[in-house]
Amino acid sequence: MLIIDRFEEDWAVIEFGRKTFNIPKVLIPPEARERDVINIHITLDREATDTRAGAIKRLADELFED
Repeated sequence: MLIIDRFEEDWAVIEFGRKTFNIPKVLIPPEARERDVINIHITLDREATDTRAGAIKRLADELFED
């Protein structure tokens, strides 16, 4: 269970069990308030990962040409 503990400037402080962590406030629905329970759904974007890896490889190849 993820609970919004408080907001600090541009961050939402989230409780997860006995731990807390911050996430950017812009990722929280604007109507969310302290003590609200939130759900986070995380997915992997394999296409974006592959695109990014290709771009990094091209840059490295340019930088380290023989």
